[in-house]
Amino acid sequence: MIMSKVTIKIQPTNRPAIVKFEANVFLTKHKNYEFKNIDEAKDSPLAQQLFYLPFTKTVYVSGNFIAIERYDIVEWADVQNEVAEQIEAYLNSGQPVVIEDTENKKVPVSIYAENTPNPAVMKFVANKKLVLSPFEFKNIDDAKDAPLASALFHFPFVKEVFIDENYVSISKYDIADWNDIAQELREFIRMHIEEGKEIITEAYSIQSQKENKSASVASDITDLDDTSQQIVDILEEYVKPAVASDGGNIVFKSYDEQSKTVSVILQGACSGCPSSTITLKNGIETMLKNMMQDKVNEVVAING
Repeated sequence: MIMSKVTIKIQPTNRPAIVKFEANVFLTKHKNYEFKNIDEAKDSPLAQQLFYLPFTKTVYVSGNFIAIERYDIVEWADVQNEVAEQIEAYLNSGQPVVIEDTENKKVPVSIYAENTPNPAVMKFVANKKLVLSPFEFKNIDDAKDAPLASALFHFPFVKEVFIDENYVSISKYDIADWNDIAQELREFIRMHIEEGKEIITEAYSIQSQKENKSASVASDITDLDDTSQQIVDILEEYVKPAVASDGGNIVFKSYDEQSKTVSVILQGACSGCPSSTITLKNGIETMLKNMMQDKVNEVVAING
């Protein structure tokens, strides 16, 4: 059986009539679309195809998902799997989702710089989603499939690059001062995105998701024991949002049942941060001890 390059995940919404069909790639990078009928969808072959389904009321295309609002003649539970298969087959056919205006690809993008607890790292936040999962690049060789990171490494003061969701965290060498380089980096990132250039190549993004390189767990989550799975859930719900706000990421590495030690990987601003040890011990370790009772004795970072 040939595995599809693009996959679709069904996501319910808070409106029963609307279901999101999320792809593991971006479907549109320049704008969002709403089509209320087949005539409005003249520039979207996929949306036009979806309007041949008698229950399709409205089609939305945004970022990495297609959302469909249905008429009441059906329930989503009865048809959503077939719709997901239809969308997935279309996307893997290589046909365009939306035929966008090639004469005006520039889209206004705003970027603001934000300090992090790590004085060597600054976070550059965009007003749009950049990637679907975290990516860390230690050098220009690592970034061969990441055009934005590769370009940033041409600045001699850029040491490491971490990209997640809607921000880029940049680690600098001590030779440079943020007061002298932050504005230049902010403008460079803004122009790269505004001109529609790739952040991560589509092939590398899909490959990374398949291999779990950029997932929240550094090993196959399906092979985890119950205790490890509980630890991952706690990290996902309580820790990751906090470290992401500081421009970093935490990845579960392993759990040693004998020593009751949790090993994690720190990425982005958290890697090498002077305050990361305090955060690890006073924050994450204390939380896991309280929530996991006698199952956790210590949390260690294998880097940073």
